[in-house]
Amino acid sequence: MAKPLDFTKLHKDYSKKRGIKSGFNDPITWIDTGNKALNKMVSGRFDAGIPLGAVTIVAGESGSGKSVLVSGNIVRNALAQGINVVVVDTEDALKTKWVSDLGVDPDHPNLVKFVLNTINEIAQMIGDFTDGYREEYKNVPREDQPKMLFVIDSLGFLESETEIEQFQKGALKGDKGIKAKMLKMLVGNCIRLFAGYEIGLIATNHVYKSQDQYKPDDIISGGGGVIFAASIIVSMNKKKLKESTEAGAPVLGIIAKTKCVKTRYSKPFEEVDVNIPYETGMDPYSGLFDMFEAKGLLTKVGNRYRYVDRDGVEHVHFRKNMGPEFFEMIIREYDDSSTPTGVGVVVDIENKELEE
Repeated sequence: MAKPLDFTKLHKDYSKKRGIKSGFNDPITWIDTGNKALNKMVSGRFDAGIPLGAVTIVAGESGSGKSVLVSGNIVRNALAQGINVVVVDTEDALKTKWVSDLGVDPDHPNLVKFVLNTINEIAQMIGDFTDGYREEYKNVPREDQPKMLFVIDSLGFLESETEIEQFQKGALKGDKGIKAKMLKMLVGNCIRLFAGYEIGLIATNHVYKSQDQYKPDDIISGGGGVIFAASIIVSMNKKKLKESTEAGAPVLGIIAKTKCVKTRYSKPFEEVDVNIPYETGMDPYSGLFDMFEAKGLLTKVGNRYRYVDRDGVEHVHFRKNMGPEFFEMIIREYDDSSTPTGVGVVVDIENKELEE
């Protein structure tokens, strides 16, 4: 009989020599996106957003809210959780007032910002940091490791050395796919380096319109390697958020039409519209109405909507009167709401005729 393989020794040797974590590395730290419907779509939980230990890509057209989500909400919420954040601004577009208006403290001691423009520069920075981090914390339980998030805004604006050399020579011929290969290597290596450690990366990226009538979704720039390697991919488009549907109504902000193209933590291809008013920023409860209606939790009764809680009590409201308290009630009961246990009692009705 063959001698049994000593797996324990193999695990210890690899962990000691290379800092490789064995076992299944499920996320233990999640960063709120600033919107509960988007959280649910990406992570499967209303109170969780994007995880450490993974690479997340948020791709979309110009002005669709990518930077508001990534360099605003996620950076702000990461810092609030005690997570160290390194922002790489490849476009030098993130300004003090803009991030401050989104609730990010630009002078926060756990926040540092770099302006880098090549893939190699970013790869070198991440590699230098993770080498020291993995060596120091390879034998430390994840819950005791310092938490770290890299933010790249954006991948689409990064250049290869070939492109820079061609620009300097005044001979712009293209890089023959070198940039796409380098981006694949960047994302793929980050996935490998972060596994089992409290380090994560989120990046924005550009898209371009598909010319294929059978595949109308926007195409994410940077090649297919980035798509295959990333743990989560969120696609964003926009339309105008107006005060009313009347012609000439003032534009109050944007509606970010958001789709989860890929996720390892929930069902992919869910969609949600997220309101981002210019004055107040992303509405944390926008998108929940459509999500709950699609799930059959909200049903139309005349020009109002009914929700039956887990005790069988009916709550009937105009859509415009559904506020945070109402949505929080549904969130708390989400798993049980399809199987009410009580009798039908109508409450919170604004119209006496409906009550009769």
